[in-house]
Amino acid sequence: MKKYALAGLFAPLLFLVTYLTLSTLRPEYSHLTNAISELGDVDAPYKWWWNIFGYGLTGLLIALFALGLYRHIKGQSTAKIVLVSLALSGILMTFSGIFPGDFEERSSATMLLHTVGSIGSFIAFMIAAFTLPIVLKKHYYWKKATGPSLALAWLSILSGFLRSGDMPGLGQRLGFTFYFLWIAYLAIKALKAPLPGEPNAIENHSQQNSTNEL
Repeated sequence: MKKYALAGLFAPLLFLVTYLTLSTLRPEYSHLTNAISELGDVDAPYKWWWNIFGYGLTGLLIALFALGLYRHIKGQSTAKIVLVSLALSGILMTFSGIFPGDFEERSSATMLLHTVGSIGSFIAFMIAAFTLPIVLKKHYYWKKATGPSLALAWLSILSGFLRSGDMPGLGQRLGFTFYFLWIAYLAIKALKAPLPGEPNAIENHSQQNSTNEL
């Protein structure tokens, strides 16, 4: 189980290191006005480094983490929605790396496919983020993660209001920040989660209440 949690922790780190490294290699690149995807633009000097590591491997690690998270919270049909939507968010991020954006020709096929991957990844994340609390509140160990996970999801949405004006890149980076904080937070919880059969292992609220009554 721990290896899946480590995948969730490594995904934000890989994204951040790749972003900082490649943006530093391009002095003309602006964190406030350029889109993150421009690091992997069809004309970018290090495009495949970004698209392979920034989007590709990062997305696959998120999909792997989704499987591990599901193994921790499974037990009801709603958990499957979280698994599928979070895994899809990661896979679509990888998809957006396979098809680099073309910011000079926004109607091109590769740009359209890139946009589908980018927007689809965020929508899938939203489905996972707002479905997850339904599952978490029914587990003794995970119930305390409901509030923080919801807060990070809402902050990711609210950051979208900053994508207009003179600094559209700021809103996008904040959105990614809260997205990856959500993943990292749950990955840390998964690392600390007791295994089935251990004291304080994950259990349903109803089971816990019945025990307390006895």
